[in-house]
Amino acid sequence: MRPATLLRLAVAGTRTDGARVALTALSAALATLSGLAALTVLTVVKPPGDQWTQSDQYTSALLREPGLRPGVAFALLLLCVPVLGLAGQCARLGAPRRDRRLAALRLAGATPGQVTRIAVAETGVASLLGTVTGLAVFLVGRRLLHRPDATGRLPLPTDVLPAPAAVAAVVLGLPLAAALVSVLLLRRVVTTPFGVVRKVRTRAPWPWPGVLILAALAAFAAIRPILLWYERRNEASPDWVAPLLLIVGGLTAMIGVVSGTGWISYQTGRVLHRFGRSAAALLAARRLTADPWAGSRTFAALLAALIFGAGAAGIRADFLAQAELTRRTGAGLSDPDFYLGAMDLVDLAIVVAMAIAGGGLLVAVVEGITSRRRAYAAQVATGVPRATIGRGLLWAALAPAVPAIGLALTVGYLLVRGLSPDPSGGGYQSTVCDAGPDLCGNPATSARYTRTEWVPEVTITPHFPWEQLAWLAAGGLAAVLVTVAAGLILLPANTSMEELRTT
Repeated sequence: MRPATLLRLAVAGTRTDGARVALTALSAALATLSGLAALTVLTVVKPPGDQWTQSDQYTSALLREPGLRPGVAFALLLLCVPVLGLAGQCARLGAPRRDRRLAALRLAGATPGQVTRIAVAETGVASLLGTVTGLAVFLVGRRLLHRPDATGRLPLPTDVLPAPAAVAAVVLGLPLAAALVSVLLLRRVVTTPFGVVRKVRTRAPWPWPGVLILAALAAFAAIRPILLWYERRNEASPDWVAPLLLIVGGLTAMIGVVSGTGWISYQTGRVLHRFGRSAAALLAARRLTADPWAGSRTFAALLAALIFGAGAAGIRADFLAQAELTRRTGAGLSDPDFYLGAMDLVDLAIVVAMAIAGGGLLVAVVEGITSRRRAYAAQVATGVPRATIGRGLLWAALAPAVPAIGLALTVGYLLVRGLSPDPSGGGYQSTVCDAGPDLCGNPATSARYTRTEWVPEVTITPHFPWEQLAWLAAGGLAAVLVTVAAGLILLPANTSMEELRTT
């Protein structure tokens, strides 16, 4: 098949296919903007001097201090996680109609490999369109936002640009990664002239994701002992040790929680089937046990955002404890307000991530109702009220979401608590001069007004962030409820008797 023919068949389709391509391109554009913004922050060159020398051309301390810029870049990269989750949900939009189109191509003489290449090319072309658009928006925005103040300082790092190789890696790497993921997901799909057959696993999910969660907790807890081991040997620890453990531990925790949702969904379905008495609960139970991995696909982006949100709540609690330590002993954070202000920006990024994840949930709910409209119409035709089907959808969404949200918040908080001990200070003698600076600064008179006092050792245990975790849990549940409510609006139109004639 010639490349031009492959491209033409990949972008062909109905308005639903066009909406899927557009949403996939939008997700890729957002991911490109996040990645390029993170690379821009990392591109800032430290001025000559020691490791504490700041880049004074910026107004924000988050950009001036070299030790804080990697954290800013990491926070920007975190926004890519829900965006990529949204892209995964958008790729499933209109899947039944696309399956019929691919089956028609097989009926027209296309081989299974050619059909697979067409499906992969659709995702790759849409992602490439999005990354190129994101690059254009980034370059235009960089020019428009370059506004120095009266002193010549910049609010954003618009004076630097990532290396061309790094930009090309983002713009071309995301479509390539999307195409490879599509190949991986299609490995269990067989396209025939009579339809698309998916090889699904019938065995119950195993609780192996718990091992991944324990491994992630161990990775975070091992960071401090490793650094102390190097410190006792009077050696500098390698620069890659702590970042590697943080990245590997965070990804492992996210994979463990998201994949563990499949086991949670299956067990929740069994409990509902055993103790449920209403028709809605029994319908939800059979759906959860028949496809327990649907929860992992649907809630992946939301759970990832909640893990990072719980971790941010734990870091804020640690900063508040260090601020209290500073007030009591003078040791701790030199500027607590600055660090707490930085956490406000992190919380804002988490809110944005949850909003993006909510969009992915909405797409997943709409796609699920649309793809099952014949089954729902058949249930209505046999006498099942639409209200019962709606309550069943609500049960199927909330039953696994509640324990999964609790698990994500718990894991996120425990990761941070295992990373750092309780702030402590004191346990030393301090020299205090009770006179003014003139008398204390004069060696002839300072001894008369100087006294030595013992500063007791103080350990501040961070308070458990009940309020923040409660808000995160409420936000996650609200996102689930809003998306289910939006999906229920589409239920009457997708349960009409005419849907039984849909091919």
